[in-house]
Amino acid sequence: MAEAFKFELVSPERLLVSESVEAVVIPGTEGEMTVMANHAPVMTTIKPGVVTVKPVSGAEQRFVVFGGFADILPSGCTLLAEEALAVQDINQDGLDRRIQDAREDVSDAKTDAARAKAQEYLDHLSTLKSALAA
Repeated sequence: MAEAFKFELVSPERLLVSESVEAVVIPGTEGEMTVMANHAPVMTTIKPGVVTVKPVSGAEQRFVVFGGFADILPSGCTLLAEEALAVQDINQDGLDRRIQDAREDVSDAKTDAARAKAQEYLDHLSTLKSALAA
């Protein structure tokens, strides 16, 4: 059994998770990361994706996050999400609307930098949709 550590998943609306966990898989912008107890200190930005939580007390939990950042310390991890929902609460129509909005943002971008940022967000959302469909 892996050593436990404190994990919190916070969105602007509410605290979604605050408990002892064995591991958390987060979608960092530099790649997916598995966080466990005694992890080296890291702060990373989060891309849209799925956070998988393996609590000490029970079954695996999955949450969709739409950006944010994670503060990882040897004693715990706090993920501050721009928006977060339990996977079972995801509305496919809402996700499709986000993808359509992102497509429009790519088309409407006035600079190459804005277009690249909008395209990156669209790519993340498309990947998220594929991951949730699997």
